[in-house]
Amino acid sequence: MPSTSQDQQIATAIALHNPKKLFARNKGMLKLSHKQLHDFASTPRKGLPKHSPSETKAGRVLAGRKKPAGNMGALSGR
Repeated sequence: MPSTSQDQQIATAIALHNPKKLFARNKGMLKLSHKQLHDFASTPRKGLPKHSPSETKAGRVLAGRKKPAGNMGALSGR
């Protein structure tokens, strides 16, 4: 399976070749098999976005949110 972003490709390459230098938030990558890490790390970076769409700030803020229907004052009962 190819990496979805340059950051993911770099992190899996670090996990594959030098796992002691992984950030704590990326330690879960060590649970992947050697073959899976190699598949992710061997993805060419050309054409990949820097961050995956779910990692962007707008993605975090807007993911799962719905616009409120109508006036918020109507919901408060006043």
